[in-house]
Amino acid sequence: MKIICLAENTEGSTGCGAEHGLSLYIETKKHKLLLDTGASDLFITNAEKLGIDLKEVDTVVLSHGHYDHSGGIIPFSKINSKAKIYMRKTALGDFYHDERYIGIDKAIKELKQVILTEDYLEIDDELTLFSGITGRKYFSKSNLALTERTDTGEFPDTFGHEQCLVISAEGKKLLVSGCAHNGILNILEKYRTVFNSEPDIVITGFHFMKKTDYTEEETEIIKNTAKELLNTSATYFSGHCTGIPAFEIMKEIMNEKLIAIHSGDKIMEV
Repeated sequence: MKIICLAENTEGSTGCGAEHGLSLYIETKKHKLLLDTGASDLFITNAEKLGIDLKEVDTVVLSHGHYDHSGGIIPFSKINSKAKIYMRKTALGDFYHDERYIGIDKAIKELKQVILTEDYLEIDDELTLFSGITGRKYFSKSNLALTERTDTGEFPDTFGHEQCLVISAEGKKLLVSGCAHNGILNILEKYRTVFNSEPDIVITGFHFMKKTDYTEEETEIIKNTAKELLNTSATYFSGHCTGIPAFEIMKEIMNEKLIAIHSGDKIMEV
């Protein structure tokens, strides 16, 4: 199994470009897949630089309905029209950050290879998708500016369009989330309910990023999240929407259990 970060907010050691977005390339025995496609076609450029042939990808998982995770899907579909694209049916909503539209390009829903998912889908013995996370423990305050507009008005985003990928390979279980808008602790609780076990590795953003300083309450949420993750058995790889200040706070608590990811970096190979 091999996992490479094709796009993330920060540059790594490979000279690959960075942007506000996320894209992961994953190889298993049965699949070559993408978790998200970043905000643009940058992940394609980075894949070429790294010698990764995206024409061989057979599966794309869209973690949720925001542009910074789906912006590369249309460019990708022009070089690879056979890969199945799994996205939540609710990912087609009209999502906003204050007055700025942050939803997906609506042209994505016209792609013939798109498969709209429900709360749970076992693709095969390696890949499973789940959503339906309802808990709100240590819910990030950065979510509060995010809304969904419907025919009946504008409402706080419930993040029902978020789904998580679970990979069973090499005797390990990997939990992969895009931003963990629903809160990583709530996602882990749902994981335990579905799989009756703990993941070995978690790759996710924590969505603590913000442009202003953290309030005392926000700092406590970050610290308490890190303390609870420290007591789990998993190793965590994170970046993108976590935000560098929040990552540093969490790193001080979690030490080697928390590892930063960057554009072009090989996250793991076993």
